[in-house]
Amino acid sequence: MNQALKLIGWVESGSMANEVIDAELVKVNGIVELRKRNKVYPDFIIEFEGQKAKVQSA
Repeated sequence: MNQALKLIGWVESGSMANEVIDAELVKVNGIVELRKRNKVYPDFIIEFEGQKAKVQSA
């Protein structure tokens, strides 16, 4: 999860990603995500600060 937040560009570093996850500011498919190393899969929707991103397959 922290890698995804960095890749999308919503946070600048892994530690910042961990902080926003700990602060319960990130949702996956509408549910607050507390796991920093959670894997994301195609069609998952990540939300942060009113922004949404849909995970696409590579």
